[in-house]
Amino acid sequence: MRRATAGVAALAVAAAGGWIAACASTSAPRPWPEQQARRNEITVLWAQIRDWRREAGMDVEPDAAAVMAMSRMSVTTAARACVLPRVPTGACNDVCDLGDAICDNAESICAIADELNDAWAREKCDSAKASCREAQQRCCGCDKDPPPESAPP
Repeated sequence: MRRATAGVAALAVAAAGGWIAACASTSAPRPWPEQQARRNEITVLWAQIRDWRREAGMDVEPDAAAVMAMSRMSVTTAARACVLPRVPTGACNDVCDLGDAICDNAESICAIADELNDAWAREKCDSAKASCREAQQRCCGCDKDPPPESAPP
């Protein structure tokens, strides 16, 4: 009889330990003010990307299909849209610097989106990754299609 009681007790302890471990592995949701503050950070970074896109002569928002294509891609992969044939100079340097800034913001947005783990934040991350990719493609193609201000007379 003691053995049966000891076995039941051992099962109860094991079950309780599993339940405690399961509870410990799930993080409590962030308080609403903290979530909102993180969303505000995303909004500021995303607004900068829109401004930089406008400055670069791009539409302020990337194409919807491009955003959807980014859902399973990392920022690093999105930034590797192409390989620069050489170090950019002149006006192309400015285009590439904007691309780098956009990708830096995309990295920050996606890190916050990972923390928040909600649909709105993931969409902003995907949009930022699409902007990063497009900006890097412009950088790589800059020497092929020089900006109007650097075109020969």
